[in-house]
Amino acid sequence: MSENLISRYLKRADFDSYEDFVENFEVIVPDNFNFAFDVVDYYAEHCPEKRAMVWCDDRGNEETVNFGELKARSNKAANALVAAGIEKGDMVMVILGRRIEYWYVITGLHKIGAVPIPATHMLKTADLEYRNNAAGVKMIIALDNDALLDAVDECEAASPTLEKKMLIRCSRPGWLNLNDMMDEASDVFDRPTGDKAVKNDDPMVVYFTSGTSGMPKMLIHDFVYPLGHIQTAKFWQNAENDGLHFTVADTGWAKAAWGKMYGQWICGSAVMIYDYSDRFDGAKTLEVLAKHKVNTFCAPATVYRMMAREDITKYDLSSLHYCVVAGESMQPEVFDKVKNDLGIEIREAFGQTETTVSIAHYPWMKVKPGTLGRPSPEYDVDLIDEDGKSVPVGEEGQIVYRTNKRVPVGMFKGYYRNEEQTKEAWRDGIYYTGDIATMDEDGYLTYVGRADAIIKTSGYKVGPYEVENALAGHPAVFESVVTGVPDPIRGKIIKASIVLKDGFKAGEDLVKEIQDHVKKITAPYKYPRIIEFVKEIPKTISGKIKRWKQ
Repeated sequence: MSENLISRYLKRADFDSYEDFVENFEVIVPDNFNFAFDVVDYYAEHCPEKRAMVWCDDRGNEETVNFGELKARSNKAANALVAAGIEKGDMVMVILGRRIEYWYVITGLHKIGAVPIPATHMLKTADLEYRNNAAGVKMIIALDNDALLDAVDECEAASPTLEKKMLIRCSRPGWLNLNDMMDEASDVFDRPTGDKAVKNDDPMVVYFTSGTSGMPKMLIHDFVYPLGHIQTAKFWQNAENDGLHFTVADTGWAKAAWGKMYGQWICGSAVMIYDYSDRFDGAKTLEVLAKHKVNTFCAPATVYRMMAREDITKYDLSSLHYCVVAGESMQPEVFDKVKNDLGIEIREAFGQTETTVSIAHYPWMKVKPGTLGRPSPEYDVDLIDEDGKSVPVGEEGQIVYRTNKRVPVGMFKGYYRNEEQTKEAWRDGIYYTGDIATMDEDGYLTYVGRADAIIKTSGYKVGPYEVENALAGHPAVFESVVTGVPDPIRGKIIKASIVLKDGFKAGEDLVKEIQDHVKKITAPYKYPRIIEFVKEIPKTISGKIKRWKQ
């Protein structure tokens, strides 16, 4: 077994119980930590053949990259970017999807000390223009997608800070080609010193995160951020040294930082990257898991639902040891199917783009399906009411993190260029997540919904996830999304958009049957007065439901 870096960055790496974990978990934060040099290049020097990535696409191409190769290629990317005029502190939007070049570019930017802004290729001209001007983007690096490249060209005139455009795997007038420049660049890039060296509190990455209203917010993480994901990868995802971890996520979202490089590489695990087309295919993903002998797996609940429609037993998944989920509520029948077919209990967790994992089912804990788990040792979690008072067991409250004693390693620095937004979310030593939950007598939290997505109907407050969980138990419901729609009498009434399973036919009888089912499962006032049967529920490229599109 080759070396990993867990013991270098943790006071203790092994724990006997959740209580032991909470009491003794501590991250060692060195001075001037730079993930690219202190993790990637460390492995390249001490165990260059250690596997870093396994990449494949849905056209039959695949490649395995070790840390020695990753160092050389990220050095080439860094030198190519410097040649294009990129310096420490420059904002660089990176829109590379799951192309393998993403990992070379991000690592190279970290080496320079420039600031990547990961984004999805689904952005349109107005989206790009807003982000360019909000962040002061100097360069955009884009994948080989004509619609995206057209949108970048269209927003250029209204983006005064945008100086350079770079693409991969194709050519286009006015654009630099990363692949060609990397071919010509040196594979040596010395660690910067003096003013060019990064400090721990320097900006490392910026993410745009969308709320339920207003324009996307820019949040910034510093160079300590990867260390916060040790507990994400090691103690929630259970990433294994010399193993292979697969997180289903597009690189345009922070979920990729959670599962596609930082914590996994510190733990010594390689990452599986499946570069599939925009439409997720459950059968093909099961083939990837089996063929490449993936050990640990993380995906949104929607992905598990689509995989569960297949005959899981057809695939040799004997190498798969651990499965986790976050971002959406898990259907009980999907949980049961994975447990029955694979003997694996899917472990849920909670966190935000602003944080690392803050609540989870950790290895020593009994799994309680439908709950998020218990608080991370890094986060002082509380549930409070509208008056700021802690709520009793079983009552709904907003999830907050108390940071007056210490700030968790890996928590964001604030909203970039917006002190007002930062103070609104993080004030008086408390960070307000905007998410509502309950806590049971064992300390497990159950998600209710966003504070600003709670449906107020006839004086009652209803969380959409509560209704979706009830709907999930009906045999006809494949998936659903619940929203509130205006009503002159009740203020709002509950609407459910439902995708039916094969073999079920939409109709008034089924509507009544589903409504009666919800009334039996949960409080009757929570039943959906409007049910709409749809062929598909809009989702992001990573498979999460676009709740705001309903």
